[in-house]
Amino acid sequence: MMEIKKNTPLIFLLFCFSFILKGQEVSVSDPVENIVPFKAGEWFGFRIHYGIFNASYATLSLTQDTLNGIPVIHAKGYGKTTGLARWFFKVEDHYDSFFDEKKIIPYHFIRDIYEGGYTKNLEIDFDHEQQLAHVNNKKEQKKETFKIKKNSQDILSAFYYLRTFYPERDMIVGEDFDINMFFDNENYHFKLKFLGKETLSSKFGKIKCVKFRPVVQAGRVFKERESVTLWVTDDKNRIPLKVKADLAIGSLEIDLDNFKNVKFPFNIFVD
Repeated sequence: MMEIKKNTPLIFLLFCFSFILKGQEVSVSDPVENIVPFKAGEWFGFRIHYGIFNASYATLSLTQDTLNGIPVIHAKGYGKTTGLARWFFKVEDHYDSFFDEKKIIPYHFIRDIYEGGYTKNLEIDFDHEQQLAHVNNKKEQKKETFKIKKNSQDILSAFYYLRTFYPERDMIVGEDFDINMFFDNENYHFKLKFLGKETLSSKFGKIKCVKFRPVVQAGRVFKERESVTLWVTDDKNRIPLKVKADLAIGSLEIDLDNFKNVKFPFNIFVD
């Protein structure tokens, strides 16, 4: 199981569904072309609250791009601490993922972070035919190659993969689904459990959502193995509306604060 270390980018990883269980190789079918629930130009802004404090802000954006002459979607993730939190612990996290715009499999991933004095700057090239990840740790000037699981995702592409290939059929409460991921230099098994449907009040109005629970490690950071809850809009966009985590001390909440250029109508119910 992935250990929560001092240098784990807690704020951004929480948002990107990345509290994960290491497991056995999971059977994943080859991705096929699908109607993706997003488009170039999509942008989300999120507020991260720790208790009563507005601790951080994160954004996700999409642009059309090319990589080695191949059309790709370029996802950019950015997270930073704000206000008083920035005085105590400065965070500036940059993530980039270049992935196939139809199959949603990553080709190139960048992680460039500053977290309270800790820095990391690495790039990963994915070779899905050979099932290899070529990791270039630019900070340590070290290059390594690792064997990866079939159709592995990086932590940013996983967000869009889950939105695209979320099961279309009606799921049963308690049922789970999972994907393979590769992060830094390790393979992980990401699992989400379906908790049902719920209408959630937000700054935009009432929104119908599906509710999930990633499995996390209890102990140092989280109260229990199932302390993180995720609400996603129950529409064609599949937008993460809210994340809530019960920590060992206090709680953390992430809320959608703003958005633009979503592909389908955002269904909001106003009283």
